Order: sequence, then C-alpha cells, then structure tokens
Amino acid sequence: MADTLLEVKNLKTYFYTDEGVVPSVDDVSFSIGYGETLGIVGESGCGKSVTSLSIMDLVPSPPGKIVDGEILLKGRDLRKLSEAEMRKIRGNEVAMVFQEPMTSLNPVFTIGSQIIEALMLHKHLSKKEARDKAIEMLKLVKIPMPEKRVKEYPHQLSGGMRQRVMIAMALCCDPQLLICDEPTTALDVTIQAQVLDLIGELKKKLNTSIMMITHNLGVISEIADNAMVMYAGKVIEYGSVRQLFKNPLHPYTNGLMNAIPRIESDKEELYMIKGTVPSLRNRPKGCLFHPRCEYAKEICRACMPIFVERDGHKVRCWKYTDRW
Repeated sequence: MADTLLEVKNLKTYFYTDEGVVPSVDDVSFSIGYGETLGIVGESGCGKSVTSLSIMDLVPSPPGKIVDGEILLKGRDLRKLSEAEMRKIRGNEVAMVFQEPMTSLNPVFTIGSQIIEALMLHKHLSKKEARDKAIEMLKLVKIPMPEKRVKEYPHQLSGGMRQRVMIAMALCCDPQLLICDEPTTALDVTIQAQVLDLIGELKKKLNTSIMMITHNLGVISEIADNAMVMYAGKVIEYGSVRQLFKNPLHPYTNGLMNAIPRIESDKEELYMIKGTVPSLRNRPKGCLFHPRCEYAKEICRACMPIFVERDGHKVRCWKYTDRW
C-alpha cells in the first residue's frame, strides 16, 4: 500500500536454547502508516521488544533467529538485505530509543561525540557541521544550555536528560520510523509526561512514524493511533486506539484496562490479572491466556483461537466465533 511505511507479515523469531525452542515472536503481523503511531502493549515476556529488535535485525544470534515472515519498509524486504545494507538502514531510515539510556550511551564518551559520530557516519558531515547539528538536535529536544551539555558525559546528566539525548541521537539522521522501547519506564511520572509530550511534539513537527512499546495503556491512549496487544508471543487484539478503549474485546485487554489506576475509584486495592505470563518454552495448549481467563471453556483449552474481525478491529478469542 502506498500510504504504508512499514508492514510486518507473519514474523516468527525463535530462540534456540539448551532447554528447547522459545517462540518469542510467533506469527506477528501489523503495519504502520506514514506519520502514524502504533502502540504495542503487554506484560513483560510477551515478545514486544523482540519484535522491535527483529525489525532492526538486532536479535542476538545465536541463540536468536528470525525463522519466517517479511519485514517490508517502503515495500523493501529488510530480511533480504546484507549486514552492510542494514547498517545504512539503522539510524538513517529506522532508529530506536531504548528503555534504559545509561546502558545505551557509552559512559567514556561525551554525549556530543556520540551524536557527532552518528551524523558523520550516516550523513557524511564534517566534524564542525556534525557538532553544529548535534547542538541543534539537543535544542530540539529541549535540553537547556546545549553548547555546554554537548561536552558532558552521560553520568553528568539526569535520567530524563539522558533519555532526551537518546531521542536526539535517534532523530539526528531524520529517520522515517522511530521505535521507542519503553522509553519512560525508568523515569518518574513527571519526567515521563515530559518525554511523552516531547515525542508527540516531534512526531507532529517531523512527521515521523512511531512504534511505541509500553506496559502502560495510559501511554497508548495519549499518543497512539492504533494499538496491538501481545501475549506470550502472539497478537491477541489489534485495532484503532479509539475502538480498543471504547470496546476492548479480549479478556486480557479488559484485564489491562481494569489495572489502570483511576483517581475516582473508591477501591483500596488495584485490580490485578491473576497468574503470570506462561514460560515461552512451555506454553499451554489451546488459547495461551486460558489458564488466567475466567471465561475459559473446553475449546479454549484444546485449540488455539483464530483471528477474527469484530466491531472494526481484530481479536484472537473463541468468544467471538460460532464455536463458542
């Protein structure tokens, strides 16, 4: 499709360990349009980060391997590119903001030198041009006194400032797709809000498409156009944010919705989905969510549900089929 920037089709990424095969991403499909934000939500261990690493071709191998599927960026299958070609894609066309900036930034180099290196490598700028551009990017992400900050090391900045540096570094080469892997998890709520506002502003200003990975449905409601709910490596619900919040279909999505803290609630305890995400090495037969689902029937325990369309969005649940 002409208005589609990224299309992922039937992606499967497995990890081959001594204890068996781990299907971390299992038959995942989605698309992101130009200037659009897709939110990917789910608990830890659901395959969200591995999906993003698969797009960037950064899955550690061994033990990880993309075993099937297509990753089409502007119609070009990234899986068919060489490592040299992928290095040109990373940063230039697709960039990533990781969860913890302190582990992503090199502690022995100034933040300026790390941004300058990316600009010289991808944009072929002179060192002076790259430094001027680095200062400009720090201004863009609202870091005060950028001429001074460009000479500082990561440990001299706060967590919020380091995350802004990561966003500046990701955007310095004008990528069309920005992947944000839980960029606010390690930050306090005030700084979280500032970083999310910043990402929203930059999206409008630069018309960048965004893939936002988070545990927090509240974050999705603020900045995403479409949302994809993942569970144990599978997509279980997919549709527009408006549809998802107005009428969540899957019991897991409903559970995530109920777990959102609400000021007006008079309950002393927050809602919690019982149980935990199953081990991907030993996933349950049938619907992966059935051991935690209060509506589970015999068919849920026996067969994997198919993906069906209801009310304008898709859901993987037997409840919405004739076999329920």
